[in-house]
Amino acid sequence: MPPRSEPTDPPPSSVPRVRTHGNRRTLEFQPGDIQSEMLLSHPDHLVLEYARAMMCFALFAPHPRHILMVGLGGGSLAKFCYRHFPQTRITVLEISAEVISLREAFKVPPDDARLRIIHGDAADYIRAAPASCDVILVDGFDAAGMPAALGSAAFYRHCRQALREGGVLAANILSYDPSHDALVGRIARAFRGRVCDFAGIAGNNHLLFAVRADDGGSRAARLQEYVARRRGLGFSFLNRLLARALVAWLAWRLV
Repeated sequence: MPPRSEPTDPPPSSVPRVRTHGNRRTLEFQPGDIQSEMLLSHPDHLVLEYARAMMCFALFAPHPRHILMVGLGGGSLAKFCYRHFPQTRITVLEISAEVISLREAFKVPPDDARLRIIHGDAADYIRAAPASCDVILVDGFDAAGMPAALGSAAFYRHCRQALREGGVLAANILSYDPSHDALVGRIARAFRGRVCDFAGIAGNNHLLFAVRADDGGSRAARLQEYVARRRGLGFSFLNRLLARALVAWLAWRLV
């Protein structure tokens, strides 16, 4: 009889799965590993805490002309921005054709003059697009976590170059990622120290907001310096309330 081997965890699947439970639809790579979540009754609503927190970019860049998103997922950020920033162009970069094929399941609007979803490598695209956008949202994960190309020092340098003066990068980094500290350092160096976060705003999702401020005198730069000193409102629950209030205000202003 051969010796009994220890059980091992199955390798993560690279194929995204759609699961529907009542009014909720999720995108998952492994059962229970939720990448995106949608309410069928309110497809544009931001369900996940980290997604609401990502919208704090609007504190720094309230009237962006062009938002560039890295990672489509279930389209939560794309749908919310498409609806609540009606004067803004939105470009979404997604490397997975399988994820893009699920856009109808998650009620992502079709491409038009304002919204474009591109199947391709975000690192290559951003490197070739200097001074082309006002906001970059980096939320690109696959079954294994953050791809190496989206965490390199070169990638963050190119993100800064792709932003216009006063533009902001919002980067979602997992606090338990073994490379967490290195990623934070790379972003800080790429943006010359103009980086801040909001303490505990999204649990294990550590969101960093980095501003391109060449002259240091822009509104975004001043606000970034204030947040960096205070870490937002100072307390996790207050920062979470801030994110909820900001999302509610963005939704209300179009009513």
